[in-house]
Amino acid sequence: MDEKHLRQYRELGLTIAYYRKLKGMSQQQLADATGISRTHVSNIEAPNARTSVSLDKLFSIADALEIPVKNLFSLHG
Repeated sequence: MDEKHLRQYRELGLTIAYYRKLKGMSQQQLADATGISRTHVSNIEAPNARTSVSLDKLFSIADALEIPVKNLFSLHG
């Protein structure tokens, strides 16, 4: 994974964590709502993890957080 994509995954993960916390959800609650393991949610949110996420899972995350999926890409934009 090149540095640009790594930075974008990091920002995406931090944005997911931001909205999750804003909604008052734990990682386990988000995992339960999306069918993703808590460990995978943790890895997606971790700033130094090299973890990717499918579009299908991003749509599920956005639904669980009750936000438009575009918000996951525009917090810092």
